[in-house]
Amino acid sequence: MSLPKPRPRQFDLIAFDWDGTLFDSTQIIVRCIQSAVVDVGGERPTDEAAAYVIGMGLMQALAHAAPDVPPEKYPELGARYRHHYLKHQDDLSLFDGVLPLLAALKTRQHFLTVATGKSRRGLDEVLHSVALKAVFDGSRTADETAGKPDPRMLRELMAEFDVAPERTLMIGDTTHDLQMALNAGCASVGVSYGAHAHGTFDALRPRFVAHSVAELEQWLLDHA
Repeated sequence: MSLPKPRPRQFDLIAFDWDGTLFDSTQIIVRCIQSAVVDVGGERPTDEAAAYVIGMGLMQALAHAAPDVPPEKYPELGARYRHHYLKHQDDLSLFDGVLPLLAALKTRQHFLTVATGKSRRGLDEVLHSVALKAVFDGSRTADETAGKPDPRMLRELMAEFDVAPERTLMIGDTTHDLQMALNAGCASVGVSYGAHAHGTFDALRPRFVAHSVAELEQWLLDHA
């Protein structure tokens, strides 16, 4: 009896956002943003305002979340955010099911990449773990390209792997991720368990919205 032929891939390159999509860090980031703003004399952002900026580059995010903080205080604001974040770094973890999901996609020979608002240093620190070594084929961070929703991250990844936009899928938990995909001419999938309410996703035309990692894995195995 012959084995069934593998399904043809619809997407050669899959780009994942990091925080709130693969990494369970949304609430800690919100608290760190709020604490940093208060530390430099700004008004504490609401949970919604702090969550909205997740996925942007750090300084872009902090400036948006703290409109009453003058630009000359931005370096101090960034330093205070990093101070609070580092205190909680060991509290962060991948969502349950992420490692099996990535392993399943690897067996299908997709290029797996990360497109994140984190810094290069911050991403490299989390990718250094044994479980994540050699999982991702490439990555781009906001401080080495441009912050979301600018499409530069995705365009650079597509160029690196010689993949066309129609063969590229972006997966993220924010409207910034989905808008970046639109700006790059790529398809997207949203996840509802991260920073942004999924009711805001519709206008950005994601192919699917997953409400758990298990739902995301099933859709990817069926459709990606």
